Amino acid sequence: MRGGTSKGIFFNLADLPAAARSPGAARDQLLLRIIGSPDPYGKHTDGMGGATSSTSKSVIISASQKPGHDVDYLFGQVSIDKPLIDWSGNCGNLSSAVGAFAISHGLIDAHRIPDNGICEVHIWQANIGKTIINHVPVANGEVQESGDFELDGVAFPAAEIPVEFINPVDAGEAIFPTGNTTDELHVPGIGSFQVTMINAGIPTVFLQAADLGYTGTERQEMINADEQALQRLETIRAHAAVRMGLIQHISQATGRQHTPKIAFCAEPRDYDTSGGRSIAASDIDLNVRALSMGRLHHAMMGTAAVAIASAAAIPGSLINSIAGGGQRHTVTFGHPSGKLKAGAAVQKRDGEWQIDKVTMSRSARILMEGWVYVPDWQNE
Repeated sequence: MRGGTSKGIFFNLADLPAAARSPGAARDQLLLRIIGSPDPYGKHTDGMGGATSSTSKSVIISASQKPGHDVDYLFGQVSIDKPLIDWSGNCGNLSSAVGAFAISHGLIDAHRIPDNGICEVHIWQANIGKTIINHVPVANGEVQESGDFELDGVAFPAAEIPVEFINPVDAGEAIFPTGNTTDELHVPGIGSFQVTMINAGIPTVFLQAADLGYTGTERQEMINADEQALQRLETIRAHAAVRMGLIQHISQATGRQHTPKIAFCAEPRDYDTSGGRSIAASDIDLNVRALSMGRLHHAMMGTAAVAIASAAAIPGSLINSIAGGGQRHTVTFGHPSGKLKAGAAVQKRDGEWQIDKVTMSRSARILMEGWVYVPDWQNE
């Protein structure tokens, strides 16, 4: 399925071999072999993966065991060149495809599905223990995939699916793990940077583009062709992971590639997208570029968009300051493929910021369904 600007293989838990229905080596070995990882050639020629962080993903869906929820959604980010699946976070883009999958595969009670209208699917995101709601359009009793909603980073229009990320940071959890909206992050051998480190959506560290020598209008090839720059950004990410309490030592960052994300941002500026379209500075509040699995993302990860919207709504954060300051309910930011608008409902309770929900629109559709053939994966 495609969900947002990502693509992944989706499984009903009941369809997996018995040995792969629970966490462990057998499950990881199966999914790695299906995707075609690890691939030292970086092509996924012998598997179903797409050889990018956006297309090397796996999803397992099952009837929910959580009261008030329809399905449980488990996400695995599959490394391309390493025998690793990172289960530490969510994929916000693929989150938009979960409701459609659940409806199409009989995981939603038939009486809940209108003949024509919207089916509200409540999803338990099992990786991070959060609620996501998909508002899935239905026509003639089936998921409606066609429409005129255009999502920058996706080639063709489709039906709009509003997605709500409910309480992306629970009460009692730290939105800002250091307790500060901004911090000084010292990275030995590289420098010190003003950053915002936030846990909403997905753990993310934001830097100012200018501090890295960038304008914030960079496209994929400008960053991904520079191995020295990628290594520098990975080192910064590793040190941020330690400061955020996600790992104990920077050496552990190689085993936690999916989180935290690292992103750099800058004031609005005109630029041309990777597809050749012009984005005017007047149409956006700021520019943001984010990396996923060590490479600049071609658009924006959905979970990182949650972090951006949340930070933009909280005065004092780096994102908020660059976007113009003050309290705001929505933010429109530029990314390599275009722009994206997201909203966040926040309020202060007992002196602490709380995020009630983050909303954005995506689209999704089934690309194919059937059988995938796997060699003797448990004996390889």
